[in-house]
Amino acid sequence: MANDYLKYYENKRILVTGGAGAIGANLVGALSRSGAKLVVILDDLCASYEWNIPSSGNVIFAQGSVTDDISLKRVFSEGPQIVFHLAAFFANQNSVDYPEKDIMVNGMGTLKTLEYSRLSGVEKFIYASSGCSIYGNSPLPLKEEFVSLDLTTPYQITKMLGELYCNFFYHHYGLKTVKTRFFNSYGPGEVPGQYRNVIPNFIYWAMKGLPLPITGSGEETRDFTYVGDLIDGLLRAASCDQAVSEAVNLASGREIKIIDLANMVNEMIGNKAGVKFAQRRKWDTKQRLLASTDKARGMFGYEPKTDFREGISNTIKWFRENWELIEKSASFGPGVSSAVREVFNK
Repeated sequence: MANDYLKYYENKRILVTGGAGAIGANLVGALSRSGAKLVVILDDLCASYEWNIPSSGNVIFAQGSVTDDISLKRVFSEGPQIVFHLAAFFANQNSVDYPEKDIMVNGMGTLKTLEYSRLSGVEKFIYASSGCSIYGNSPLPLKEEFVSLDLTTPYQITKMLGELYCNFFYHHYGLKTVKTRFFNSYGPGEVPGQYRNVIPNFIYWAMKGLPLPITGSGEETRDFTYVGDLIDGLLRAASCDQAVSEAVNLASGREIKIIDLANMVNEMIGNKAGVKFAQRRKWDTKQRLLASTDKARGMFGYEPKTDFREGISNTIKWFRENWELIEKSASFGPGVSSAVREVFNK
């Protein structure tokens, strides 16, 4: 059967750190439907919202941080057998503005979660790394064996650090770790904001009739991965013993130009304001992003299936259905990058 890997989660106790975020909430919903005995969420709601958490009898939510021992003791007392560590201080611009918070959450928080997993006898630890970050300017398509030390933000550094800690806990303690490298996730569940991804922000600004700010020429490409495909890859990776100690890309394997994305969003929403261009951010040195998914395909049958336009349509639909909550939650405060702020001040 095509979905046999989902049987791995039946009657399991599972912890999802960062489970109220866009990826986390979608993962929690999938785990709940797969027959997990209990799905425990740990999230401090600093960049996520309780209204976004799936409501189900086998899901419990604990508000707290991965940097806080009391919070970690609380959730590990539930006896999780599998840990999906998605909690992070997200992402590049945020880490540039607040590097100390970045190292505390992405560095110390990951270390603490690994340590509690080891002490609690967790069967598997799945780490959410970032393929957009740790490869630097490696040759395309980006393959798992090529990584770079030429990193340009604290977020990129600490995402790499998390992978190195996973290696240590596997080799030294025998904790079964899997490192999944995400690429430009998008889809229902992600609230826009000053440090969020480009797609929810584009949709938000288009629905408000504003021009979409492009930092650069617009010819830059990204490997946008629909959240449903990403969740399927996560579930497959965690259930696959061959993936233990490995790093695997979870991506679409497809390049999309930012200008084409902007035009598509404006066209689908009916926004006549067009686009505005601003200076590229100093840390943003990647002209193109394209990942190889060959390893994930061969190892556990990962096959992203969502057409890009269909994925954008699904995301716009979610925005329209939740617009009142999204509008109340979206925040573009003083920390927004100067390049984007410049667009709206013109």
